[in-house]
Amino acid sequence: MDLQTRKISFIQDFLRIQNEEIISGLEKMLKISKSELFAKSNKPMDLDQFNSEIDQAIEDSENDNVIKAIDLKLKFKK
Repeated sequence: MDLQTRKISFIQDFLRIQNEEIISGLEKMLKISKSELFAKSNKPMDLDQFNSEIDQAIEDSENDNVIKAIDLKLKFKK
């Protein structure tokens, strides 16, 4: 059974659940699993990449290639 089929089957089973405790348990398990997966895949950047990104940010700022936070918030509200 491929991943897509397994997900559809899981969703169908999930929609039939009537017990709130089971739903809560599945929510907690999903949250924990996602956090663990993120922690495993989230590697710190090396010093060269860090410095490169700082240099790029400084260059963008000097060239006025930035967006004000208030403008960005307004953009996402739309």
